[in-house]
Amino acid sequence: MDIAFIMTIFLIGFIGSYMSGMLGIGGAIINYPLLLFVPPIFGFGAFSAHDVTGISAVQVLFASIGGVWSYRKSGHVNKTLILYMGSSVLIGSMLGSFGSRAMSENGVNIVYGVLALVAAFMMVIPRKRMDVVTEEHVSFNKWLAAVLAFVVGLGAGIVGAGGGFLLVPIMLLVLRIPTRVTIASSLAITLISSIGATAGKITTGQVATYPALIIIAASLIAAPLGAMAGKKMNVKVLQAILALLILATAVKTWLQIMS
Repeated sequence: MDIAFIMTIFLIGFIGSYMSGMLGIGGAIINYPLLLFVPPIFGFGAFSAHDVTGISAVQVLFASIGGVWSYRKSGHVNKTLILYMGSSVLIGSMLGSFGSRAMSENGVNIVYGVLALVAAFMMVIPRKRMDVVTEEHVSFNKWLAAVLAFVVGLGAGIVGAGGGFLLVPIMLLVLRIPTRVTIASSLAITLISSIGATAGKITTGQVATYPALIIIAASLIAAPLGAMAGKKMNVKVLQAILALLILATAVKTWLQIMS
């Protein structure tokens, strides 16, 4: 690996992990298309879809660790939410990651495209404002949360994501969790999910070692920085950024699939 390749992969990991910490997502929604499309632009060999899912899974794991660490004393982490959604998403992500090895490259891309479109649609649906609710007064349908987390985990495990890009709109729109509680808690849930996804990807030989190590270094630096920025940003700005990112990557992926 030459220095240009190392810097390219590091910057991709840094961007994804920074947005991860800031928005409460794992970062795969951003890193998946970047890893798939950017290296060939600079003359490097293209990663396969399976390689991208493996590298993304590792990135999400370490970015989530950095983000959770930054939010640990924020007062916005809901332990009940994490218990129900975290346990379900872990099971789903492990099943999805093990099963992904048998899927075609295009099949993996289609799963990603579907997940991204669903998430983008959910983010633009108006919802009742609940950001004044404190963490202690948050209530939600526990079993609905568990079922939805399991379904998200299946898809996220296939594409090497923690599922945060879909968990966040579900928590905001369906479960009606306040935005800052959603961001802090979704990082912890994404961390649990990424453990299952990473285990499955490593076991099935879908992780490219050296690019993954570069991504880990970028994640440990960028995710805490993103989390610090997210604490200071306006809630509506955070939601708008997330919606635009999800929509842009969904469109790009479907254009690639159709071509």
